[in-house]
Amino acid sequence: MIRAVLIATCIFAQWATAQHMDVEKTVGPDECGECHKSEMAVWKETKHHKSFFELTRSEEGRKIAEKMGIKRIKRESDCLDCHFTSVKVDDVVKPIAGTSCESCHGAARDWINVHNDYGGKDIKKEQESPEHRTQRITKAGQLGMLRPESLYDVAQNCYQCHSVPNERLVNEGGHTAGSAFELVAWSQGEIRHNFLHSDDPENNRPTSVERQRMMLLVGQALDLEYGLRGTAKATVKADYAVAMAKRTQLAMLRIKKILETQPVPELQQMLDATTAVELKLNHAEELEAAANQIAELARQLSANYDGSTFAALDAMLPAADTYKGKPSP
Repeated sequence: MIRAVLIATCIFAQWATAQHMDVEKTVGPDECGECHKSEMAVWKETKHHKSFFELTRSEEGRKIAEKMGIKRIKRESDCLDCHFTSVKVDDVVKPIAGTSCESCHGAARDWINVHNDYGGKDIKKEQESPEHRTQRITKAGQLGMLRPESLYDVAQNCYQCHSVPNERLVNEGGHTAGSAFELVAWSQGEIRHNFLHSDDPENNRPTSVERQRMMLLVGQALDLEYGLRGTAKATVKADYAVAMAKRTQLAMLRIKKILETQPVPELQQMLDATTAVELKLNHAEELEAAANQIAELARQLSANYDGSTFAALDAMLPAADTYKGKPSP
């Protein structure tokens, strides 16, 4: 599984044009780490960070690269999109780190100075006025920053990579057709860096149960959405097409189970949109339309609820011993 995660989204297409990263606007993790020191320390212990070094050493990764005709993983493939943070210098795309801050929160060139401005040169964060904070957050968001509060927008970056949306890579390269990704379990393990609202800035505390409930719902919505998008991309009945259809069907089953416990109108509408289309080849337009509808419903779901009324879901939340990796203290 570790090796599968390390090479889970090495997409061979128009390389270095990430869905969620703009290499011309990427500044790199060191810029973020100047202030977010605790988060940076956590990141350096994760597979996201280590992929910069380990991917090219992976035997399985090299085998897939060979099958795909990739001679240099860090130069000739869309491995850069998901396994690396890259910048563009003099028209050359250069990977500078593994999957990092901007992979989730958006390329930062346009918003990083806004994000760091608390009201003037000598104003510190704890001195910032509520009015300025609201304006700062709004403006940074308009410039492309994805904050944790925007759960769907941040989490979709996970699924853009972990669903492995590339048919040739799976069918010809022998790549695993997606990770067994679950948003709560995978975000509360080694990747957890929940310092922002903690009274103790050194305490990497668990995410609140209310937010975990929302992660459960939004995560299943995204699994359904990207299962449909993957099915829409499929052109031949082979490993990729079968895996994407199964991913969609499993997401539907999990959502049905959730609805038995906790009725949520947006989830029911997602199911209705999915059952209205056929999971088969040559239906790309209909499948993408359904995926777009689910994406909009998932955004509404993320915005309309805070998880406080979804206590019935607690029994369905992943247990701590199933989290992906061990959180740093």
